[in-house]
Amino acid sequence: MGMPLELNTMIVTKGKEKRLKDNLFLLTKNGYRLYPLNIPIEVRSFMDSDAKATACIKKLEWENEKTIITYELLSLNSIN
Repeated sequence: MGMPLELNTMIVTKGKEKRLKDNLFLLTKNGYRLYPLNIPIEVRSFMDSDAKATACIKKLEWENEKTIITYELLSLNSIN
């Protein structure tokens, strides 16, 4: 039996991100997800919304059927 895994090429926050400090954020997603590390990717509030920022994922953790990512904002496209 295999492990369900989703490959993501953008960060979709749905407003659940938590600021750790300055431009560093933490986001917990349900399920096991794989993201590219240390390269710029889009940050969106929802899948069908416009990109609101560009970020680099610095840390990716899998635990208890959840994915926890720590990312750093590189640029902001909007203040909302």
